[in-house]
Amino acid sequence: MVILSTLVRSFNGRSIVSASSRQLLGSYSVGNETGIRNESTGFNFEPSDESKHFIELSSKFTRDEIIPKAAYYDKTGEYPWEIVKKAHAIGLMNTFVPAKYGGPGLTLTDSLLMAEEIAYGCTGISTALGNNALAGAPLLLHGSEELKEKYLGWITSEPVQGAYCVTEPGTGSDVSGLKTKAIKDANGDWVINGQKMWITNSGVAKWYFVLTRTNPDPKAKISEAFTGFVVDRDTPGITVGRKEWNMGQRCSDTRGLSFENVKVPKENMVGPEGKGFIVAMSAFDFTRPAVASAAVGLARRCLDEASKYSLERKAFGQPIANYQAIQFKLADMMIGVETAKLAYLKAAWLHDRGEKNTLMASIAKCLAADVANRSASEAVQVFGGAGFNSEYPVEKLMRDAKILQIYEGTGEIQRMVIAREHIARMQKNGP
Repeated sequence: MVILSTLVRSFNGRSIVSASSRQLLGSYSVGNETGIRNESTGFNFEPSDESKHFIELSSKFTRDEIIPKAAYYDKTGEYPWEIVKKAHAIGLMNTFVPAKYGGPGLTLTDSLLMAEEIAYGCTGISTALGNNALAGAPLLLHGSEELKEKYLGWITSEPVQGAYCVTEPGTGSDVSGLKTKAIKDANGDWVINGQKMWITNSGVAKWYFVLTRTNPDPKAKISEAFTGFVVDRDTPGITVGRKEWNMGQRCSDTRGLSFENVKVPKENMVGPEGKGFIVAMSAFDFTRPAVASAAVGLARRCLDEASKYSLERKAFGQPIANYQAIQFKLADMMIGVETAKLAYLKAAWLHDRGEKNTLMASIAKCLAADVANRSASEAVQVFGGAGFNSEYPVEKLMRDAKILQIYEGTGEIQRMVIAREHIARMQKNGP
């Protein structure tokens, strides 16, 4: 993590507000002939100097390492270990981990600005690079100090992957229907039996966060029925399934897992017994904005590819960019990119301030995923027949975009969360 850690240290003690934004309250802009007052409003859309360095580092890595190899990994489905190791070496992974556990301890805002740049190159690769945040968030938010030091320290010291194991065959978004069970033995340790499905990084992970049912009463409250554990990959009784060949993000490793009498020490419990649902769901306030940032990265790529092609492709004697039909598509894509980015930045900003961001995290994820899919569809339309061909980049972008509306909560689930949060606020505070 040499490069990113050095950057973090170089800015230690400096204000993160860029010089261009340091206008004193009540000052007047020099040379402004109209004499309009230029006051600080508390809002700042200019990234700090520190953030700019992080963005530039991520962007350069994407140009040099990801974009040239993205098509290869998409066609072969190989896990991008070479890229993972390089990204880990320069500190582009695990940016959420605090310094005391070996990470750079970046804000969520900076982490997502970097993630957007990486997703611009390939969301399959960005999923591989960023999935530790989903697996590690329950530990960071609810784990014991010993678990944090062991597992968060592990992923920062080596290019090691974790996996978040919640979804099961037949449950999907219905987390309350999970059937994987953990039973306490005579020594106070736990024995897990059950199956998980559609688990990202499960074939390459060295450890898993696993959500289990520990209260056998089917009428138990969901907030008291489940418990989370960290389980080492090499624990006897774990069987890893075949790699799933998906529509898009094909280099991202997705598999099923089986647990047969898997013994887990009581020290590996994450959070209190029975509170696993809260532990598992709390990760989404942290990671749904990350999905939104990846969606914005993909949408930006769609916009750039479509814009470039529309300036090169001629029809009826002129570039198709001159036609209003194409201009409207590009304009709608631009609107989507800008608004979705504002949404994920607000969700991250709330998190960094220590405020609840559940509502904004779901708004950002829902909006950005839809924007990415519309942008990909419109990019293919701009390319015409060429867009339907796999030799052009937008075909892959369209396939990669779809999962953004599905994983970490479908668009329908996000709308349920948004409505629930909104109604609760109205009931509490009024209109």
